[in-house]
Amino acid sequence: MSSRRLLPSTSMLAAFEAAARAGSFSGAARELDLTQGAISRQIHALEDQLGVRLFQRTRQRVRLSAAGEVYVREVHQALNIIRAASLNLMSDPLGGALNLAILPTFGTRWLIPRLPHFLDRHPRITINFSMHLSPFDFAEEGLDAAIHYGKPDWPDADCTFLMAEEVIPVCSPAFLAQHKLAGPEGLLDLPLLHLSTRPAAWHEWFDHAGLGETPAPKPGMHFDQFATAAQAAVAGLGVALMPVFLIKAELDDGLLVPVFDGPISELSVLSASAYYFVAPHSRRDNPSVKAFRSWLLSETRPD
Repeated sequence: MSSRRLLPSTSMLAAFEAAARAGSFSGAARELDLTQGAISRQIHALEDQLGVRLFQRTRQRVRLSAAGEVYVREVHQALNIIRAASLNLMSDPLGGALNLAILPTFGTRWLIPRLPHFLDRHPRITINFSMHLSPFDFAEEGLDAAIHYGKPDWPDADCTFLMAEEVIPVCSPAFLAQHKLAGPEGLLDLPLLHLSTRPAAWHEWFDHAGLGETPAPKPGMHFDQFATAAQAAVAGLGVALMPVFLIKAELDDGLLVPVFDGPISELSVLSASAYYFVAPHSRRDNPSVKAFRSWLLSETRPD
């Protein structure tokens, strides 16, 4: 079989992928600014070249065949890679780009303030950010790397340990003045603020405090980001279990205080998970990825 037959033109593939997403040739035509007839001809040519029927056609619409369902997933990933490579080249022909997924609060409170240090060392690297709270498919999203909180078990990727996380229960000074606590068990009667991405966090903290067999705490508000949970605690809505390094400003300004007396180092609990820099195997030797990984390690392991 000739290699040419196995390499359809990008115009054929783009028409096929757009029609698969739109569910119609007319929708693909609008997206690609072509005529419906042009889309139909491109897809017919692709089917003839592959010798496989990719769509089932009816009078009203088209839908993918079983073979088309499989093929479109691979084509979508390949086109995303080409789009990203083209964007990177157009942005800086002599430089590089890093398409990075970050955690929202980690990004705004820890990473972004330090980023000028990286850009000073690597002025020709452009970083493009995308917010993700959970693992995803790198090829599907067109991303090069990610900052991940969890376990080092991301499929088909290298996970580089960055830092552990210590959490501490905090609230506003006014809230604490209204609710004097004699010990950890007193938290069971107070409104607790929960992170939807950390459903077991309070359970782990109570277990560490020796209260694993106590009744469950009262139901409380749930948040999807640390930043909003911190603001809720500042507003006096309850007690939040927060990573110490993410609320340093609030602690320094007195907007948040630990619920118990004593040095923070003695009150904090080590989280079961940690922060990792994750890069798919296909991107681990990319110069921008390697430069960013090296810089992150210098920031998290300064000694």
